[in-house]
Amino acid sequence: MALEITEREVEGITLLELHGRLVAGADAAELRQRVTQELEAGHKSIILDLQHVHFIDSSGLGTLVVAHTQATRAGGGVKLLRPSRRNIQLLILTKLSTIFEIFDDEQAAINSFFPDRERKPFDILEFVKSQPDETQHLGAEPLPEPKPEP
Repeated sequence: MALEITEREVEGITLLELHGRLVAGADAAELRQRVTQELEAGHKSIILDLQHVHFIDSSGLGTLVVAHTQATRAGGGVKLLRPSRRNIQLLILTKLSTIFEIFDDEQAAINSFFPDRERKPFDILEFVKSQPDETQHLGAEPLPEPKPEP
């Protein structure tokens, strides 16, 4: 399924809703191009809604970093909204959670662009604490339960 991008503006903030997979090739290129167009049009505050993005590969992660870098250089910013559990894990694993502001509420993400408003970023520590204590790779099948000894 090709990446679909729906755009809307809320309080002067560009919100790009992504649907599909953010992977190498046309999908990543499409998002790069859209972010560049927004910045060139003077829209420097961008929220990427990842609620319907089911898979991100390394090129997709690179695209997110490029978008963040471009927006920061232009005097704006890119915030991530509602990433899936798997994508949150990926952001934590790659330490990209330290450069992106992540939100699970649209209004909180919008408020983050206004210094005088209350903002509530996604609590990554709370997310990590809520996860089962498993040591397996992302996307791997769960390990079978050990059989009790007779």
